[in-house]
Amino acid sequence: MAKVITAYIGPGRYERRFLISLLIAFLVWGQMCGGAGSSTADSPAVNKVKPQSSFGLPANWMAAWSDPPMECRPMQIVHGIPPAQATPAAMKKLKELGLGGIVCNVNFDKYLLTQKHWDTLIHAVEACREVGLIVWIYDEDGYPSGAAGGLVLKHNPKFEAIALTYDKSRREPFALRPAYEHTHASNNFYAARRYPNLIDDEAVQCFIEKTHKAYWRRLKRHFGKTIQSLFTDEPSLMAVNIGPLPENVRKNVRVVDRLDENVKPLPSVPWVHDLPEQYSRRYGQDILAVRRSLFVGTDQTDRQVRQRFWTLISDLVAERYFGQLQEWAQTHGVASSGHTLWEETPLHHVPLEGNALKVLGRMDIPGLDLLNSDPEAVIYSGWLTAGLPASAALLNGRRKVMTEVSDFSQRMAGIGNVSLADMQAVAAWQAALGVTEFTLYYNRRERSVGDYRAYCDFVGRVNAILREARPAPKVLLYYPIYDLWAEYIPVAEKLTLQSQSKRMQQIQKSFLELGRQMVKRQISFAVVDHELLAGAEVRDAGLLIGPQRFTALVLPSGVDLPKPAAEKLERFQAAGGRVIKAKPSLSGNDFDALAGVYENGALSVQSDRIIVGRFVRDDRDILLVVNIAAKPYTGAVSVTKAAKCLVAEPAGGRLEQAKVDEAGKIVVSMPPRGSVLLIGPRKTLKTSASR
Repeated sequence: MAKVITAYIGPGRYERRFLISLLIAFLVWGQMCGGAGSSTADSPAVNKVKPQSSFGLPANWMAAWSDPPMECRPMQIVHGIPPAQATPAAMKKLKELGLGGIVCNVNFDKYLLTQKHWDTLIHAVEACREVGLIVWIYDEDGYPSGAAGGLVLKHNPKFEAIALTYDKSRREPFALRPAYEHTHASNNFYAARRYPNLIDDEAVQCFIEKTHKAYWRRLKRHFGKTIQSLFTDEPSLMAVNIGPLPENVRKNVRVVDRLDENVKPLPSVPWVHDLPEQYSRRYGQDILAVRRSLFVGTDQTDRQVRQRFWTLISDLVAERYFGQLQEWAQTHGVASSGHTLWEETPLHHVPLEGNALKVLGRMDIPGLDLLNSDPEAVIYSGWLTAGLPASAALLNGRRKVMTEVSDFSQRMAGIGNVSLADMQAVAAWQAALGVTEFTLYYNRRERSVGDYRAYCDFVGRVNAILREARPAPKVLLYYPIYDLWAEYIPVAEKLTLQSQSKRMQQIQKSFLELGRQMVKRQISFAVVDHELLAGAEVRDAGLLIGPQRFTALVLPSGVDLPKPAAEKLERFQAAGGRVIKAKPSLSGNDFDALAGVYENGALSVQSDRIIVGRFVRDDRDILLVVNIAAKPYTGAVSVTKAAKCLVAEPAGGRLEQAKVDEAGKIVVSMPPRGSVLLIGPRKTLKTSASR
């Protein structure tokens, strides 16, 4: 996490996951209290807005704006539903808060094994069906996902995650051992519990058998109807030290599997029984003969071994874990969703999942984890946290993107619950980057019914316009995972950027700074890796990836593209595409050139606290303009045919014709944390034959 003075960013990843553990416990306890919010009065019906005119918008847009449907609204995460909550009357109270659904699971007590808890969950899902709430299923006892609460390894201990370790002090430096001590499996805040191997296809099949099929057997008539998605939480390969727990915290963490204090931390990489066979088949090389290069060495041969190894690992985890979950979900009429671990830094993507963009691409609804409700987090690490799943969705031809969002960073730092305006601004900037599905850890019982409903209505109105729209970035930022594979050297101690090569540090710092600067300069972009780039189609002066056409690509400092991607980039550049190389960042002129690829979205009064998202729907250009600052913003926004545009304010539901200044720009005046949607006219008129 970036350290800044001007904005509260919140505690580190360990502390943040501790917050989640506390949150899960609090929610389980809180369900016993009943009620929807802090008000003791009956909750009134969800607010509807009735604009004076449709201003030429389609009837379905207007209906959704006036009264957002369930699929546009946020979902509350409600672990451990007690019998009192599993009734239509109790679920109706959630609906009256403005929620569109819940994310839930069978009770964690004797997880997956107690019929009483299954009966309660069945009643809860049926109650949701009766009142019209959507249900997502959370797939684990706490986190990280993949263990089925320990049932996978109870079924077969050989399914445990393993690591190849390197100890240069020994005559035989290489050894295989369980990936438990000194890993996230034993250093998370939910439970110290041995963990299955995500690249062992049989282990993942066992996880599906114990978890997904258990839900299917009891709730299959609701799959694809009330139950719409499955949520997997922070699965990873485990073969990396991400730091020990503080002792004052560790003593309070449940220990399921005893830790061996004699196991010393060692550099390690993930392993699976058939990895040598897979590596040999793919590369015609014996990985055991060159395995030293996974841990040491800086010549080209060493780098090639590392790139080959991590390419294979990323493919295996994408196919064997995320792919199997996606295929099972699709076969059973639901979507796969969830998020990965430590999204904020590309360095950690290497040992945790190989390639974050690739594995997120194997989710129907890729997602993120945002425990920080300071709206300004987007210009520090938030842009990448949201940008990766949003890019994975866009570049694979999908639209939906999930966020798990709360303000627990602020609560645990003593700041307390964030304001309604902050909640709305955080939702708005995520929507501007492409997020559509909002799953909430916000504590509804410590907020007024009115505020919570206002937040849910806000999200619903934003989605009423944008959920069916297509994000429209024209700029690509290269995700340098291929270079990081070559540079990554496992270490025994906690993994930090400082433990890595100067080139690794340069590349990551350049990549992160480029993303921050483009967000602060209102330059919409997607993140692309070498594989997607190599598979792109060059047409005219554009790069086509899926349904999206890009006209510019930014390369972080120090990257070296593999041959297929480099050749595609040369063709793109020869066709008139714009390629900009950072040294290590970009000049103001470079950023101005990137901003110039957009006809819409330039500000008359510059501000690095304005976030702009660009979308297209039914041949209309749409901008979402978000003021993340704690002070008002007044200025104008350049938009084609500004006089024919509409201004929609999701906070209150106001819809009006745009006011245009003398320069032909739309005048906007936003309060602190405010946001507006600018909706353009249809570019082409439908004929009677096409209606």
